Amino acid sequence: MAVSAIQTLGNWQEAYDAGTSGSTTGQTSVVTLPSLSGAARQFVTTYADEGGERYWVSFGSDLNATNFLYDAWIYLAKSATDIDTLELDINQVVANGQTIIYGFQCDGNSHTWDYTENAGSPTDYVDHWLHSEQSCNVHNWAADTWHHVQIWYSRDDSGNVTYHSVWLDGTEQDIDATVPASFALGWASVLVTNLQVDGEGSSGSSTVYVDKLTVYRW
Repeated sequence: MAVSAIQTLGNWQEAYDAGTSGSTTGQTSVVTLPSLSGAARQFVTTYADEGGERYWVSFGSDLNATNFLYDAWIYLAKSATDIDTLELDINQVVANGQTIIYGFQCDGNSHTWDYTENAGSPTDYVDHWLHSEQSCNVHNWAADTWHHVQIWYSRDDSGNVTYHSVWLDGTEQDIDATVPASFALGWASVLVTNLQVDGEGSSGSSTVYVDKLTVYRW
């Protein structure tokens, strides 16, 4: 099953991410330019002290799906020097009521693709980022052009997530990492996708566009 044009949904929200330092403000809206489909979503983030702004939307629910492919086109409107990290996530509430977090990001500090694990337990959780062995540096993404990002991950019935592969502009990089990823957050049944933009340095702003955002699940 696929849900497409997620960027056009009207229930997108934004908030400062308390897991980052500093502060942020963010605004998001649908625009016609630049776009591939005629309706891209613009994310404008202003930050201080390396703050991060999280944008998210609910796009359905599915207790049983075990595989996901995140597929999006991303456009950085100017030099990426004001972006430290670009995070692209999916959250899924499953049949036992727990939330599986599929967390993934291009890390401008370590210059790697990163993924999350629960280093604690579902009820006493510790959300922790791990560096993969595959390179990614958002500062090297060409500005004013569209980049195609695809991420494949799956879960088992015990709440472990396997991060299989990521494709950037058609080039595949194998992650091949399995980690605990179940959190007892008390959420209702939902599927959520997040985009988080973390700032670089003492202050600045960035504009990111997302188009043709599709999530496949099976």
